[in-house]
Order: sequence, then structure tokens, then C-alpha cells
Amino acid sequence: MSDQELGRLEQLDIGDQWKNEPRDFTPWLAKPENLEILGETLGLRLEPETADTEKESGRFRADIVCMDSDENWVLIENQLDRTDHKHLGQLLTYAQGVHAVTMVWLADEFADEHRAALDWLNEITQEDFRFFGLEIELWKIDSSRPAPKFNIVSQPNDWSRSVARRTKSKDRAEKSERRLKQREYWAALQERLKNKRGPVAGHRKPRPSSSMSYSIGRSGFSLAAGMNSRDKWVRSELYIGGGDIEERFARLKEQKDEIEQKLGYKLEWEELPEKQASRIAYYRHNTDPWKEADWPEQHEWLAEHLNKMHEVFSERIKDL
Repeated sequence: MSDQELGRLEQLDIGDQWKNEPRDFTPWLAKPENLEILGETLGLRLEPETADTEKESGRFRADIVCMDSDENWVLIENQLDRTDHKHLGQLLTYAQGVHAVTMVWLADEFADEHRAALDWLNEITQEDFRFFGLEIELWKIDSSRPAPKFNIVSQPNDWSRSVARRTKSKDRAEKSERRLKQREYWAALQERLKNKRGPVAGHRKPRPSSSMSYSIGRSGFSLAAGMNSRDKWVRSELYIGGGDIEERFARLKEQKDEIEQKLGYKLEWEELPEKQASRIAYYRHNTDPWKEADWPEQHEWLAEHLNKMHEVFSERIKDL
């Protein structure tokens, strides 16, 4: 056995990391990379681009609402202390308000009676609905950065085995109607981009997703085409991530009038603090991406505006 010195694992107080649940923890969890960790723990694929924080549900606001890969709503209720009756009531109230299929209750510590309540709900509800209880922990090794760990304390009956079955049938799931149609949609856009021979090349591999991104020549920036079959729109956008997001967004917005004049249309200048990103977008509303007869017109529109945005933004981005 090696005599190499090992690190020391240390559990941290989550209250030191997140002082306030709505201001600190919920925005952190809503980031794509953190929703991905949560989804892996649950055995679900969560779609970060659908995530909405503090979403209104009647007179109340749900912490996070997003979709899974089957376009079912997932409700996430957060609590940075020991579970209580108030949050259990909120979980059920908000779930009804947003028509959620999956309900996730995250807490620092689960009381036995609340764990039992979720177990009972999983027993009496139809298989289409599921309740999860998870405790969140923070750990580090020596002086490393804190790392989150989600521990499931309550889940639907036979969920682990059903997740294993879904994992084994991943290839079949990939061919589901929705994901197959997404691939076909982006494959057709790629062909249109190739024919356009513009600065946005159509050489990316189509994937089952609600968006496709393209390089614009600088790290932290990308062009993207997006679609939403529920709200009936397609979108061409410049996405700003990485570091110095607020400053980069502000400096581009200072050129707003000139940029929109060159493009010939008004843009949506969207700050996305919950995702630590920004978006500058042009929408085509009242457009159904699932209507294949309209694909040639939609893809011509997307290809035109992706190339146009590349021409207008690329040099400005390099000068930032």
C-alpha cells in the first residue's frame, strides 16, 4: 500500500456558505451546473434553460420550477434549516399551483415526521407523481473549495430500480419523439447555415436540446439558436457567460442604439442574475417549432439573424 499522505475530509456548516435562502442558496442552485448535480442525484435530467426562480403560484412564490427531459414540471422547495410544517404545506400548495409532477424538498435536516409524510405521499399518489426529500451537505478536503452533496432521505417506492432500468434503456430513450424531433430540427438548421455560407458555419453535431450554440470568436460569448414549443417562439441570441458579465453586458448596452440600427430591429437585453449570465436576443413569436411544414421558413429566419448578429457583434466583443 502506498504511504502517500491523504487529505482530511471536513464537513462544513451550510449556513456559513449561504446566509440567506432566497438571496443566496436558490440562485446558486438554479445555475445549470448545480441543477445538473441535483438531477444526477435524483436520476432525472433537469433542463436548466427552463428554470425559473421565485415563480408565482397564486398568491405565493415557488423557489425553483423547471422541466425534466420529458417536459414535466419539477418543483423545488428549499429550506436551509430543519424541516417544518410550513414548508411541507408550501410544497403541496405550490405543486398544485404550477401543476408539478415531481416535488423536491431540500433541507439542512429532515425531521422524522416529515420524512414519513413524504413516504406516505409516495404510497398514496399515482405513479405519475413523485416526492423527494433531500438533505444538503457541504464538504471539503484540506483547503479545497467546498463541494455540495445531496443525500436522498425519501423517494418514490422502487425508484432506484426504475432509474437503473431507465439507465439501461438510455439508447431507447434517446429516440423518444421529442428528442428525435429536436435533433431533426437542428440538423435542418445546420443544412441551412451551410447553404448560407455565412460566418456562422453549420458544422455542429445536432443534439437533443432546446438550443444550439455557435462560436463567435471569444471565450465567455456564444451565439445560440433557441426554440420553445410550449410558448411558441424561436430565438437568435448572443449569450454572455464566464467572468465580468455585468461589465461586458453594460458596455455592449452602451452601444445599443448603434447595434440595433445596424441590425434593423430592436433586441431584448436580458440580465439573468440567477444563471450568472446575460442574453441579448431577437425573438420570433407565434412560431411552433414542432410544425415541420414551417421549418424551412423558421430555419431561414434563424440562419439570417445568427449571421447578422455575428457580423454586428463579433468585432465589438473583441474590443471589450
